[in-house]
Amino acid sequence: MRFDIFTIFPSMFDGFLTESILKRAREQNLLEIDIHDIRDWTTDRHRSVDDYPYGGGAGMVMMAPPVVEAVEATMPVRSDGDNSEVILLSAAGERFTQELAIELATRARIGLVCGHYEGIDQRVVELLGAREVSIGDYVLTGGELPAAVIVDAVG
Repeated sequence: MRFDIFTIFPSMFDGFLTESILKRAREQNLLEIDIHDIRDWTTDRHRSVDDYPYGGGAGMVMMAPPVVEAVEATMPVRSDGDNSEVILLSAAGERFTQELAIELATRARIGLVCGHYEGIDQRVVELLGAREVSIGDYVLTGGELPAAVIVDAVG
């Protein structure tokens, strides 16, 4: 199984992935986890990833272009027969349960997109065909902790 984690804070995964069972699974090549810095797909000198919501609204959201480009450049084009899935971690998504963990464990490859700010531009879901998933009925500062929970439960 392979996880691709898309984040603007890649170092948040350093300790989590280098300890305990996940460390052993990676060393035995049972689990592959790659961390991708979304800022690597920005085009301005400030490596900006946030903007006002497309179509208006309050707050700032993560822009669609860097996120979509990061996922498309990293994960092969998915078709109906492909055994991969892109998940957008969102407080508004479907609840992550043991049943969903079992379902996701059948996937060969999972992309986890970690949001920040007020969320991620909705076009990311539409353009990538992403599934929105939440680990609970509360709001966190970003998607990194939920990504770690899913990797731990599914991997």
